[in-house]
Amino acid sequence: MNYRHFLKLLVLWPLLFCLGVAKAEINPRTTIILLTENYPPFNMSVNDKNFARGDNIDGLSTDIVREMFKRAGVNYRLSLRFPWSRIYKLTQQKRNYGLFSTTRTEAREDLFKWVGPLVVNEWVFLTLNNKPIRLRNLNEARKYRIGGYKGDAIANHLENNGFNLVLSFRDNENVAKLVDGRIDLWATGNLSGRYLAQLEGVENLKNVLTFKSTEMYLAFNKETSDAVIDVLQNALDEMVRDGTHQTLTNDYL
Repeated sequence: MNYRHFLKLLVLWPLLFCLGVAKAEINPRTTIILLTENYPPFNMSVNDKNFARGDNIDGLSTDIVREMFKRAGVNYRLSLRFPWSRIYKLTQQKRNYGLFSTTRTEAREDLFKWVGPLVVNEWVFLTLNNKPIRLRNLNEARKYRIGGYKGDAIANHLENNGFNLVLSFRDNENVAKLVDGRIDLWATGNLSGRYLAQLEGVENLKNVLTFKSTEMYLAFNKETSDAVIDVLQNALDEMVRDGTHQTLTNDYL
């Protein structure tokens, strides 16, 4: 072994040791139940249904999570369900349940154990290109009718800041509301909102304000083993270092 290889092993040894210890502490029969929703392009069913399992679930976060679990050697089962509020509560109640893509907020911090970040999500106000709406800050949006997705972190953030929203049980319903003039602005994720609009045949949208940039995570029930959390986080960190995370992200940009 030459000196360069020796130095490389010396640098990697602590990481390899931690991975080995974490895996040794995980019961091989442990299976994580992963829940997600239709929130394209981060997580979505391949046929746009509100229920899907396994290979019938696609998306950027899904690709990242699959690779992460593969590297970590942790068993899992993946389901896409509706509504978000139900799977959110289910993850809080059941051990070895995980939920993604979940915005990590101060209010949620102590409710889960976290692995991430998986992706960055920009919160924006979208409107039609022909609308003469200009916003310099968040407060200037208060005079408009704003559509949001019930239970979503974006809607919760605005409501906590005193906004009255027109809420929908599915985020894609806001596309029709925008086109029909029932709302003036759509509070959504920049990537997810434009993706949903394209599915509805609407492309004439513009972003009039990016009011927050957040990171989305994989949230676990608090009784999930720390060994599982650690080995998954190590696997994700490795994906970032070796460029796999960026490669997967580029497929959706």
